[in-house]
Amino acid sequence: MFKNILVPTDGSELSTGTVARAISFAREAGARVTFFFAKPDYPVAFYGEGALIDPTTPEKFSEMADHQAVEVLIRCEAMAKLAGVEFTSISVVNDVPYEAIIAAADSANCDLIFMASHGRRGISGLLLGSETQKVLTHSKIPVLVYR
Repeated sequence: MFKNILVPTDGSELSTGTVARAISFAREAGARVTFFFAKPDYPVAFYGEGALIDPTTPEKFSEMADHQAVEVLIRCEAMAKLAGVEFTSISVVNDVPYEAIIAAADSANCDLIFMASHGRRGISGLLLGSETQKVLTHSKIPVLVYR
């Protein structure tokens, strides 16, 4: 049924648990997985009285984001190798994670997005928003939400 499953990850405990379940799901379905990590873009500096100034250069920030992406994706890849599931990994710079997730699924020809949800409800869900909810709202590819 599914041939290529996009698995967005941020390296958190919740995300790592979802990666493990997605790999198991892919193995059962005979599918491959495409791991995805969205790196943040360099924050725009604001100057003026009372402004916080980050001494990190754009180059250093990019290097740190690249390092984090590699660390997170290597852990995912090791899990997939151990399970005998074929995989690919993608990492891009994008400050709008839900858009990056949908674009990655499209560009990698994925037929399912398998992602975590914090399960926030009520006022906290309304105020904090949810990347998962945004993916569900905007994706034309099926989304499986694991909680």
